[in-house]
Parts: sequence; C-alpha cells; structure tokens
Amino acid sequence: MAQPTPRTLPQNKDALLKSYKKHLTDDIQSMLSNFTEIMKLARVEEETQISRPTQCEQNQYEMQVRAANIVRAGESLMKLTSDIKQFLILNDFPSVNESISQSCQLYKRMQTEVDNNLMLLRDEMSSDLYELEEEYYSSLYK
Repeated sequence: MAQPTPRTLPQNKDALLKSYKKHLTDDIQSMLSNFTEIMKLARVEEETQISRPTQCEQNQYEMQVRAANIVRAGESLMKLTSDIKQFLILNDFPSVNESISQSCQLYKRMQTEVDNNLMLLRDEMSSDLYELEEEYYSSLYK
C-alpha cells in the first residue's frame, strides 16, 4: 500500500492534474509524429504511377497539414502552460497563507516602529512645551 503524501489533493484536483498530464503527452506525441512524417516526405522517391508534379502537390499539401498540426499542438501546449500557472496560483494556499503572514508580520513591525516614533515625538514635544511654559511664566515680559 502506498504511503499517503503529506498534502493530498481532492479528487477533482487530482483528476485535473491527470488531465493536464494527458494533454501534455498527447500534444508532444502529436508534434513528434507530425514532424517525423514531414521528414519522411522530404526524401526523394523513385518513379511511381503518380506523376511527379502530382506527387509534389500531394506532399506539399500533407506537409502544410502536418505543419498546421504541429502549430496547433504548440498552441495547445501554451494554453496548457497558462492553465497550469492559473491552477498553481489559485490552488497554492500554503504559499498564499505564508505570504499573508509575512505581510502581517511586516505591518506589525512597521506599526511598532511608528508607535515608538510617535511616543518619542510626544515625549520630546512634552519636554519642549514644559520648557517653553517655564520660560513664559518666569519671563518679565508677560
């Protein structure tokens, strides 16, 4: 029996990840097989019953279709990459929680610094005000 992973995914997330993996292998296999077939078409063939211009047109059309299939598979891989990034961003709760707690700690430190600075400012102002009052009340020019 396999040991459970520390962070098991719910069934729908697990199925989604398997779907992503299947799309990845299918698209890569499609690209590889289409490229292989294009390479096979590039070889020079001996004379057949089909005329040379007709064979060239057929090869050209097949190459265009296979190249379009490669492009489609590439676009599908780019979409898959985007979907995986979105999945990671939306479902990576531990890192989101870590980021929130780090921000909280940073803001608490900033709050403590501001409070300390305000307290120092208050004490300095109180001291200066006391000195000014002393000067005013002891002055001859009231």
